[in-house]
Amino acid sequence: MGSRFLFFQSSLILFLSALLPFNFNPLLAYSLKNCTVDYSNNVTWVGCMDRGLAAVPDDIPKSAVSLNLNSNCIAKINTTDLSGLSKLRYLQMENNWISQIDDGAFSDLEFELLELDLGANYLQNLTDHMFQGLWALITLSVEKNNITYISPLAFKSLISLRTLVLRYNRLHQMADIAPILQLPNISELILDFNDFVSFQSDDLPLTFNKSNLKTLWMIGNQLTKFSIKRNAFPNLQTIHLTAATGFEWHVPDPMFLRSLTFLELYVFNVSREMYRAMLKSAESVQELSLSFMETERNKDLVDIACQVPALKSLHLSGDVFVSINETFLQSCSRVIWLDLSYNYLEELCEFSLGSMKQLRRLDLQKNSLPRVPLGVRGVLTLEILDLSLNVISELGCSDFLNLTRLVNLNLNGNRISTVKGCVFQGLNDLKVLNIGENEVHVLFDFFKVNLQKLEVLDLNRNKLQQLKTGDFRDLTSLRSLNLESNAFYVAHEGAFEGLDNLQTLSVTPFCYEMSYMSRIFTGMEHLQNLQLNETHFHVVQLPFLKSFVIQNNDWRYEISPDFLRGLKSLEYFAADRFFTASPHPDTFTYTPHLTSLQITQSDVQVFNPQVFQPILNLQALNLSRNKLRSLDFLSQVNLSLLSWLTLRENQLTVIDETVFQSLPALTYLDLFGNPFTCNCSNAGFIQWVKNNNQTQVVNAYQYTCSFPLAEQGNKLLDIDIQSCWMDISFLCFISSTCVVVLTLLASFIYHFLRWQLAYAYHLFWAFLYDSRKRKAGAHPRYDAFISYNVDDEAWVYQEMLPALEGEQGWRLCLHHRDFQPGKPIVDNITDAIYGSRKTICVISQRYLQSEWCSREIQLASFRLFDEQKDVLVLLFLEEIPAHQLSPYYRVRKLVKRRTYLSWPQAGQHTGVFWQNVGRALETGDAPTETVNLLTPRLAPEYRD
Repeated sequence: MGSRFLFFQSSLILFLSALLPFNFNPLLAYSLKNCTVDYSNNVTWVGCMDRGLAAVPDDIPKSAVSLNLNSNCIAKINTTDLSGLSKLRYLQMENNWISQIDDGAFSDLEFELLELDLGANYLQNLTDHMFQGLWALITLSVEKNNITYISPLAFKSLISLRTLVLRYNRLHQMADIAPILQLPNISELILDFNDFVSFQSDDLPLTFNKSNLKTLWMIGNQLTKFSIKRNAFPNLQTIHLTAATGFEWHVPDPMFLRSLTFLELYVFNVSREMYRAMLKSAESVQELSLSFMETERNKDLVDIACQVPALKSLHLSGDVFVSINETFLQSCSRVIWLDLSYNYLEELCEFSLGSMKQLRRLDLQKNSLPRVPLGVRGVLTLEILDLSLNVISELGCSDFLNLTRLVNLNLNGNRISTVKGCVFQGLNDLKVLNIGENEVHVLFDFFKVNLQKLEVLDLNRNKLQQLKTGDFRDLTSLRSLNLESNAFYVAHEGAFEGLDNLQTLSVTPFCYEMSYMSRIFTGMEHLQNLQLNETHFHVVQLPFLKSFVIQNNDWRYEISPDFLRGLKSLEYFAADRFFTASPHPDTFTYTPHLTSLQITQSDVQVFNPQVFQPILNLQALNLSRNKLRSLDFLSQVNLSLLSWLTLRENQLTVIDETVFQSLPALTYLDLFGNPFTCNCSNAGFIQWVKNNNQTQVVNAYQYTCSFPLAEQGNKLLDIDIQSCWMDISFLCFISSTCVVVLTLLASFIYHFLRWQLAYAYHLFWAFLYDSRKRKAGAHPRYDAFISYNVDDEAWVYQEMLPALEGEQGWRLCLHHRDFQPGKPIVDNITDAIYGSRKTICVISQRYLQSEWCSREIQLASFRLFDEQKDVLVLLFLEEIPAHQLSPYYRVRKLVKRRTYLSWPQAGQHTGVFWQNVGRALETGDAPTETVNLLTPRLAPEYRD
């Protein structure tokens, strides 16, 4: 039997090894309102224990494999409560108020659920369809209810059921359990503390054939009769029951219990004859446990028990023995394992175990033995001896004399103060020695005896004052050593020499001579796990060390940057009350394989991001119980593999959720116990907690407010954050609506009003330039400015110029000839119009579509309408329908209100046409809307 220290260390390593390689699925880990999710190794474990829940939460992940709802206030399981949880295998609902379960409530769990715990509730009846469809269920517990009735069809669907727990109910007749006994795979039935008064095969129905039951528990019932008269239980291997006054045992044929190997009896006032009959019909029993026997008849009952031919193990624990004499166990010569624990033993006589020539294991824990019993010395075959939790104060050199086969010795929890080397002389096969939790302060040549096979040594919680040179030198096979203590002791140079194969070492706290500080662990090249309480040290080459735990209670030293040098295989490092500030950036340079880091209770306020630069493989980080006020350092280092982050009980008031964007693998975040500020400064974090589907913020819905004072005690996630910003979705709706409307409006305008817009644009510029020129008041240089389109240039040069300039002598202004080079074209047009008395517009369809021509006619029209000057002469080169003039409002107005000259109407009379143009040029600036020009042409629809 291993020591508790070995078990603790092994459990720790297994826990760490399971924790560190977690392969979280980010799609299945998120924050729940009343539960936590532990997702590891492709299994989702959901815990909702002790949350005051009145119903099953509706946000349980559909991928959940295990769901724990213990210790809540759930009163009913409805049909829809567990719907969709088709992958659930383990469901625990113990200690609730459940009094009703709807038929079909577990229907969605039919193919996967393996274990169901409904213990400590208020169920009274198990109805026909309560467990309908649970074909795969293996274990069912309905203990500690008020069950008085079980329907014959209640367990019909449970064809895979192996273990059924019905203890602490009010069942009282065989008819209640007969259907259970006939389940095809039933193996264990626990009926402790019910109201049964008998267990008889005759009470089973005639249709009952055989049961596959292997283990039957009926302790705490008021049984008066146990009777099996037919071969109804051929596979029954274990029986636990209470035999009270008047008890009758009737098994006429031992073959009916031929498979029985373990029998536990709580015997009260049973006659010697009945007791003998019980054991006679159970002749195949190998392990027998007898408890609470009457003191005056103990010897007789033990004698009868040891006459069972197959008996190998005898348990007499929990009785009232004070001493064992030479004859008490005289008939138990075939027993291999004797258990006398939890009695009041003060002494085992010297020859009390003398007849037990095959005894290999002796349990004497939790008694009142003041010394190692004399009766132990003569048991030459003993391999395991447990003397823990007694009151032994001293070990003598002859206490374990002749126990040469002893492999495991447990002396934990006594009052031993001194240990001499001679005590263990001759225990050459000893592998496990536990002397923890005693008062040992001195080792007198403790291990200088031949203990070369010792693998586990536990000396924790003693009062050692010193470890001398060579104390462990001869323990060459030692793999685990626990020297943990609450007091400091001195380790002299060479104290750990010879421990070449040591893998686990706990030496907290101890001190040593400074001269050999760097050599304290020399030679422990196979050490894998180290725990100590010291800061003033230097760990040398420990190439295989994987786990290193260090803590310091009160002392404060400056930590050397290279104190982890030589630990190249280190995977787990925990420092508690150790650092006084952020570790040096080079601290973890020597541990490139570190995957789990814990720095707690170290008063660190700010971490230097460079500390984490050498350990980019970090997967788990615990910085709880420091004084951190910001997490900005996490965003400055690439911890792409970090999946587990614990920051409990720091001074974090405002959380910047963008920090977690730099942790792409983060799936577990614990911020419990921080003084959160409940206002808009945490709005982003609150929204991130509620909406992110990767990181589970553990117990986030239980985080409480510390600031401002008006919010103290309220829940962080309950505050209203809508007022912190405008509704983005609403803004997006408004924006998209405006874009759509503007797009439609622009398309409509372009299709139907593009020419009107172009006209308005030119009109606006004409207004600006007209205003400027009116202020300038320039004297005309030309008689007329000719406004025409470049496509009509040939007509201007071939027809107009010869007639007006050549024959009539007018001074005309033309684009190509009179515009000033290098000057903006708009300025040239403006100067030409305002530098001429008249403007002749040579209008054609191409003219109307020209941008520059439009500017020219609009500017000229401003002089006509806004200055009331007759400056515009319209000359049409071709017939233009009225509908093509409608986008050009002012041109249309001019055509309607004035006469104009038409070149197509002149026909062969061009001379008359040019005379009319000359007459138009001779008129003054006064308005002449009704002046009659020769060969006038009015648009038909505008004629008066």
